[in-house]
Amino acid sequence: MVAVCGLKKVGKTTLLTNLIPLLRQRGLKIAVIKHDGHDFEPDVPGTDSYKLRAAGAQGVAVYSAARWLVTKEAVGLTAADLLGHFSDSDLILLEGGKNSPYPKIEIFRQGGAREPVSSPPHLAFCVEGSLSPTGAPLVGLTDYSHLVDLIIDRLLS
Repeated sequence: MVAVCGLKKVGKTTLLTNLIPLLRQRGLKIAVIKHDGHDFEPDVPGTDSYKLRAAGAQGVAVYSAARWLVTKEAVGLTAADLLGHFSDSDLILLEGGKNSPYPKIEIFRQGGAREPVSSPPHLAFCVEGSLSPTGAPLVGLTDYSHLVDLIIDRLLS
């Protein structure tokens, strides 16, 4: 697992959506776990699953012939609690998880944090402009190919 971290609205989802196709081109099966530090509403109001959860169900599963989604209430969840659901993946990318024990790619943009907001270990820092935090290799914010090479070389070889 690799965590992609940074301040809010720094471009974590954008980075992931650019890395995933490149990692898949290398033959890897990729899964993503998204952390939401502010909690979230798991179902869209008006859907049957929302109505069932609002009625008091502790968990609701929705499935079709091609996919499934489970919403379950629990206390103190971490990304590690979800790993078993992705055992067929070669790499799990965690969006968020700045204090997780996993290697991290942290994004630095102009006008944002100048020092890491995530805890070690750091795999790389994706930087915009002349920012140069220390403690991990620096990769340009849009140098996706270099970042994929780094992930594969450091974690998967």
